[in-house]
Amino acid sequence: MRPPLPRWQHYLLLLTGWLALLLAVLGILLPGLPSTPFILLAASCFVRASPRWHAWLLAHRWFGPPLRDWETHHSLPRKIKYSAWGLMLVSAGISLWLLQGREWLQGILLVGMATGAWVISRIPDRD
Repeated sequence: MRPPLPRWQHYLLLLTGWLALLLAVLGILLPGLPSTPFILLAASCFVRASPRWHAWLLAHRWFGPPLRDWETHHSLPRKIKYSAWGLMLVSAGISLWLLQGREWLQGILLVGMATGAWVISRIPDRD
């Protein structure tokens, strides 16, 4: 069993977990913002700060399945990786077209998409 966290670390992890979960919800609604990495971040914060919130996240209707899959395999199915890259590419194309004339926003978008694609490529895959 781990020693208890100092109070400030406990609250910092809870705050970070809830902010990550909020970003995950936004990622479901907004194209180009991934949700899965934020769900994983929230879970890693909750597992240290609050086993109760971690259990809630595992049992959640939307967040639970990808989290349980990750905790079981520590990898992504190849089909999911290809889908993520494809959706990011389509989303980037549409967003770049909508942001014509705003080069700085297009640049930010491209950096974000490239970062997301790189992160996905670093995750081990399985068949």
